[in-house]
Amino acid sequence: MKNRHKFYIILFGILVSSCGQKASKKEVITLQEGTWRVALKVQDNKELPFIFTTTDNGIEIHNAEERIPITDITLKKDSITIKMDVYEGVLNGKFVDKNTITGEFAKKSLDRYVPFTATFGETQRFPHADGKAAATISGNWETVFSPNSEADRYIAKGIFQQNGNKVTGTFRTTTGDYRYLEGTLYDNQLQLSTFDGAHAFLFTATVTDSTMQGEFQSGNHWKESFIAKRNENYELPDAKTLTYIKEGYDKFDFSFPDANGKMMSLSDENLQGKVRIVQIMGTWCPNCLDESTYYAKFAQQNPEIEFIALAFEYAKTKEKAFNNIQRLQQRLQIPYPILLAQFGTSSKQKAQEKLPMLNHVLSYPTTIFIDKKGKVRRIHTGFNGPATGSKYVAFKKDFENFVSELQSE
Repeated sequence: MKNRHKFYIILFGILVSSCGQKASKKEVITLQEGTWRVALKVQDNKELPFIFTTTDNGIEIHNAEERIPITDITLKKDSITIKMDVYEGVLNGKFVDKNTITGEFAKKSLDRYVPFTATFGETQRFPHADGKAAATISGNWETVFSPNSEADRYIAKGIFQQNGNKVTGTFRTTTGDYRYLEGTLYDNQLQLSTFDGAHAFLFTATVTDSTMQGEFQSGNHWKESFIAKRNENYELPDAKTLTYIKEGYDKFDFSFPDANGKMMSLSDENLQGKVRIVQIMGTWCPNCLDESTYYAKFAQQNPEIEFIALAFEYAKTKEKAFNNIQRLQQRLQIPYPILLAQFGTSSKQKAQEKLPMLNHVLSYPTTIFIDKKGKVRRIHTGFNGPATGSKYVAFKKDFENFVSELQSE
């Protein structure tokens, strides 16, 4: 935490007395301790809101039950910079007064900038937080995003919990989940948002007890429509069947550098005869962060299992990409190597070119399980993170059972 654990903006004014002597006047404005509401300005003049509270070490972002600590905060004159602890994203702002900050959320490598206003003392994420809901949406929803576009169309499963007019939950897709969503259902209008420092998502919809029609916005650079219908029995395709080794290839291998420039491959002698877990990921990817958090703890407790991560980074330079990798490893205390597979783009098509034995790279993250003989035994596409509740618990149990099975062979 810079400038101690308190946030101070020191504004200097110089007063000149009638006899020509100078005196200084110092006014101290604090970043008010308590709750702030941040509203990102996205497309169609809509607000994408989230809440943060101040702490002794910085701030804490709130999304439903998720709490994201941010400690890298700098104050200079009337400006504040809030740098995400893991991701590239930065909130750059200026104090309009002690209760208001304006600025932009920036991701420089992608040339994305989203205006925001932060207001002290506002605790409601969306207006009408105490209003009445005209429907009940708790349960499972069969969902299609971009339903009218053959190229962009994809399926998802909405999972929601409603208490009065307060709603939490997420959308699961075949490649991951849309994080901890939080919002309200006022009358028949659903509003949900999340902000994690990498992604900013807003979902709005008109709903009934059995139907949903709405729009999804990601920052101010992307929006698409979605439709959903209640279906308690709906399930997405099995994540173990979506990615596989193409015909004509008898093994999975690669050769990529670590931060020291040392090339590493699955065919390295020190890896032979061991169970290997290969993680295809990116430091910019929240689902990958969730997965890496779990894998780091598992790897620390099971050092006989060899984990190797392949990072596909959109950072524009190799140096920046490795800086991001190092920051992630330090923050999560990841004990296994993260190799740089690609930088300058996170294109899945480009990633598949680097790993031609796969039918495709459908998702960041993707996990490849390799037995002691070097045979690929399973490929798991995507990751069900903590926001998915029971699916996250089920993934961990299945993962641990399968790795134990491979280790015992």
